[in-house]
Amino acid sequence: MMIDARLPDVGAEAFFAVDVRVGVVVDVRPFPEARKPAYQIWVDFGEAYGVKKTSAQVTVHYTLEGLIGRKVLGWVNAPARQIGPFMSEFLILGVHDVDGAVCLLQVDRDVPTGGRMS
Repeated sequence: MMIDARLPDVGAEAFFAVDVRVGVVVDVRPFPEARKPAYQIWVDFGEAYGVKKTSAQVTVHYTLEGLIGRKVLGWVNAPARQIGPFMSEFLILGVHDVDGAVCLLQVDRDVPTGGRMS
């Protein structure tokens, strides 16, 4: 039996209330307290939001050093969430590959840090 994975329609007002910005990874640390392998990641979103932190299960495709300087997309007006002893302040965006590992979303051109998704 095939499961219909479609979500309900969302109006434009709700969609544009989600603030997705381009940021640059400025720090990454191991997160040994996480239940599944993860990193603690700090991203600079520019003047509007500054540096925010999150945790992400991206250890399959990314190293600590390989994330530094990478431009990523983040949902910056997401509510903060406590992840074990760590407070996550935004949601870094990615897509699962065929094996279930997260691949980060990124822009394919040079865009300004803090640029808003439109």
